[in-house]
Amino acid sequence: MVGMTSAAGLVGFLSEPDNSLQSFALQRLNDGIELLWPEVAGSIDKMHALYEDDSFPERELAALVAAKVYYQLQEYNESMVFALGAGKLFDLDHPGEFEETILAKCFDTYIALSAMHNPITPASAANQQPPQLTTSFPPNANGSASTAAGLTSPTTPFSQSTLPSKSLLSRQESTSFDPSQPGGGNAGMVGAHPAPLALNRSIQKSLQAIIKRVFENCYRIGAYKQVVGIAIEARNLDVLKEAILRASQDEKAKGKKASTGATSKNEDLMEYVLDICMNLVQERGFRNEILGLILDMLHDIPSPDYFAIAKCVVYLDQHSMASNMLRKLVEEGDPKSLAIAYQLSFDLYDNGTQEFLSDVMIELPETEEETDSTALPHANGDAKKTLERTGENQPLLSEIGTSDGGPNTATMVSRTKAKEPTEEEKKRFASIRYILRGTKTIELNLEFLYRSNHSDRNILNKLRDSLEARNSIFHTGVTFANAFMNCGTTNDSFFRDNLEWLGKAVNWSKFTATAALGVIHKGNLSQGQKLLEPYLPKANNVSGSAYSQGGSLYALGLIYSNHGTDVLPYLQSQFSNASEEVVHHGGALGLGLAGMATGSEDIYGSLRTVLYSDSAVSGEAVGLSMGLVMLGTGDTSSLEDMIQYAHDTQHEKIVRGLAMGMALIMYARQEAADELIHGLLGDPDPTLRYGGIMTIALAYCGTSSNKAVRKLLHVAVSDVSDDVRRAAVMSLGFVLFRKPGSVPRMVELLAESYNPHVRYGATMALGIACAGTGLDEAIDLLEPMMKDSTDFVRQGALISLSMIMVQQNETMSPKVTTIRKTLQKIIGDRHEDAMAKFGCALALGIIDAGGRNCTIGLQTQTGNLNLAAIVGMAVFTQYWYWFPLTHFLALSFTPTSIIGVDHDLDVPSFKFHSATRPSMFDYPPEHEVKAEEAPEKVKTAVLSTTAQAKRRKLHKERQQRRESMDIDQTPTTPKILTVDEDKMDTDDEPSKSKDDKAGDKADSEKEGTPSADSKKKPEKEKVGYELENMSRVLPAQLKYISFPGGRYVPVKKVCRIPPNIM
Repeated sequence: MVGMTSAAGLVGFLSEPDNSLQSFALQRLNDGIELLWPEVAGSIDKMHALYEDDSFPERELAALVAAKVYYQLQEYNESMVFALGAGKLFDLDHPGEFEETILAKCFDTYIALSAMHNPITPASAANQQPPQLTTSFPPNANGSASTAAGLTSPTTPFSQSTLPSKSLLSRQESTSFDPSQPGGGNAGMVGAHPAPLALNRSIQKSLQAIIKRVFENCYRIGAYKQVVGIAIEARNLDVLKEAILRASQDEKAKGKKASTGATSKNEDLMEYVLDICMNLVQERGFRNEILGLILDMLHDIPSPDYFAIAKCVVYLDQHSMASNMLRKLVEEGDPKSLAIAYQLSFDLYDNGTQEFLSDVMIELPETEEETDSTALPHANGDAKKTLERTGENQPLLSEIGTSDGGPNTATMVSRTKAKEPTEEEKKRFASIRYILRGTKTIELNLEFLYRSNHSDRNILNKLRDSLEARNSIFHTGVTFANAFMNCGTTNDSFFRDNLEWLGKAVNWSKFTATAALGVIHKGNLSQGQKLLEPYLPKANNVSGSAYSQGGSLYALGLIYSNHGTDVLPYLQSQFSNASEEVVHHGGALGLGLAGMATGSEDIYGSLRTVLYSDSAVSGEAVGLSMGLVMLGTGDTSSLEDMIQYAHDTQHEKIVRGLAMGMALIMYARQEAADELIHGLLGDPDPTLRYGGIMTIALAYCGTSSNKAVRKLLHVAVSDVSDDVRRAAVMSLGFVLFRKPGSVPRMVELLAESYNPHVRYGATMALGIACAGTGLDEAIDLLEPMMKDSTDFVRQGALISLSMIMVQQNETMSPKVTTIRKTLQKIIGDRHEDAMAKFGCALALGIIDAGGRNCTIGLQTQTGNLNLAAIVGMAVFTQYWYWFPLTHFLALSFTPTSIIGVDHDLDVPSFKFHSATRPSMFDYPPEHEVKAEEAPEKVKTAVLSTTAQAKRRKLHKERQQRRESMDIDQTPTTPKILTVDEDKMDTDDEPSKSKDDKAGDKADSEKEGTPSADSKKKPEKEKVGYELENMSRVLPAQLKYISFPGGRYVPVKKVCRIPPNIM
């Protein structure tokens, strides 16, 4: 259409009765619509009429022109509708800007429509928790028992109704999943889709056809991940299932070519689905449906990824399916299947709770060791009855029970029980039980930490000498530093060599020092109880210190933390028989640690009995331990008891212990905890509101939930209690630790708050979320806070910096050297406040944790939540109120190593390759201690009179020379040198020069070594070096690790720290 400047004539043709003229006009307008659309826009109703006229032959062309005009007017909804009406004329094979924009709009509409038609029932709906828990809370200010609909509280400085209507804080928060809202469960969140258009059936069919065409193109080119992403966002499980099956079928069709690669496309896709499911899907109910779908497809996939399936099994608490998989792999009999079974067992132990693992072991075939292996399951039997009675497990299992997974599981169990295992299979099942109990993993980690211990004794000595032992806070600080620095290494030489210093500990300092032995010997299952024998309570020993006895029970729990099969009966009997409240305190903490997540009703009953004695000292520990035992169960009857007693007691310490206990019970429950959260946050007691904040932190830990973040930020700026505000900011670290890069930006303004408690919370949030990352943005925020005007803010900054800098060297993080020097300087500064010095002592222990072989990992290398680490970190933050709880941080320390074991579970000798320079991930240098220098000899003093005398003497000598030069001497004949004399002179010089040369050469040889070394230092290190099995390998180093072809090859891709089957 060269030279055409106006569309007036063509627009006029549209009013003509002749169809050929109208078609001609539409064709010419379609070709030049980019230039002519301003004139055409005024006559768009004519194109509407042509499109709606069924007798018009080019009605699709009229729709396309109308779509392009609306596109130019930026009316994308109308443009999409007419583009869909254009049928085949809307060309996807040669996309331009118009086509790409409309296609994106089509996907948005498809996702919104699909999400609306596929509502997800939330996990909390089946629990029926809200009606049970609302009776436990007093009516709020509005007269209603439930505070789920708002943020108002009698203690907040302003009510929700007084906020501006557009305010972020005034938005009414949905307490549960509302499928009727546009965008479903993500309504009101970033990325939520708008209300879908009301489309007629023909347009909806066209939309479905276009989406299907795009999906087919993706299948053809192998872009399965794009289809999976759209299917999950649209909540369309049929499309998700189709994508996974198509990927599996395509891989099978390729045959051997696909199997030769390191990881197949099917495994890669399954990993991608799980990653999205665990990290991006925020509705727990929908996540359960996706994981249930993956489990249902286990039999449809030709080569299932057992390790990906293990993640689903643990999350959904499908212990029957886990035991079936193990049984199936063992019965196959080939070495590869056996190796996969062993590796699967390590993964299950790494991610499962004690209760889950005991259930898996119950369903495995009986072996000769059955009597020993069932000790824990019997102890946990009552818990299972409780959970069945309260229905807490129903939301996890009910959705899957209706699918094929339930019947398949039942038939597999009955079939395998009928078949008696052979002797060889019994041995293999015994090995699997050995792994599932965790004994093998703990033994290997203990051996690694003992062998590779690089703790720096000089730092501890300087700490001991710099901090006055008579002050209990300083003595306790050195105790914690020693415990963390030697955690799991079994190296208690510092205590043994400083018995006089240790003897200065009294009362609770003695309790803490005794418990430190549990941190140092953590995991020493074979000798743990024997080591603590001198301190443990004895029936006939009345003279023993109650503080040592209580501390020893606490230490025993730390040694057997999350692995208490062998010591639970002993701890329970000692706890029940104790009369001293200090022994009750230590025994309760030990019981909670050893019986973590067992759900044992028996242990819970013993703890509750002591709670009702209303002792403040024992009550705090008992309340905490009740939560540890019932960790993550969501048991409503326990919550009812704890809420009721928290309102009845007058002791703040007991209320605080119960508040933390309730938060632990709701660990990882997400929406199921909402009613408890709203009830606690609406309570007039600030300690219970504190518990509500900690419940958000633990219930939504690692989810990055927008709803949780918004609630925490609101409380952080509105609550009248400093404790609650501090906890709210700190809890951001728990919710967002899977996205550490987002935390510095979020707390940047809070770190500059006028309130020191909010600033402290900001420091701890950075430390928790960015632990072990060495993140520069977090360090830049924390460095100025080391000089804060408030002592406890400096304390928090020092502790958080050590968490972030753990296992960092100068190559990885250049600022680590400066920070270490700052820590040393603060310890030696006599004018520094005691609080900051205590924080500095903790920091020096944390930064060198586990002999410099441990990091802080709140999630496992397989991507699941690290239960023990998160619980340990949450309880550690309570050191603000009670110093002995600091030891819980040891649960967060994770050994960083690669350990390979063979089919016999022995550690073979082999090497693997790290494609980095040795210095990149090397240990940091040890602290230099200045040796005591011998006093230097003082130079002889030179008096001024002596110098003057020397000057006079020199002056006289010069004067005499001048006078002698003025006297005329009698001329003398010059002496003629003889040949010999000349020869002698000439011979002397060469000989002397030879000697000089020889001397120079000798000197150069002596000085040659350092000069050569100095030349070598600047040379670049060679990239790549070999490492022995059971070597220290940092998480950031894993991507550089490879296994050259040899005798031993890992069963699965090495992306995890715990043992790998070779």
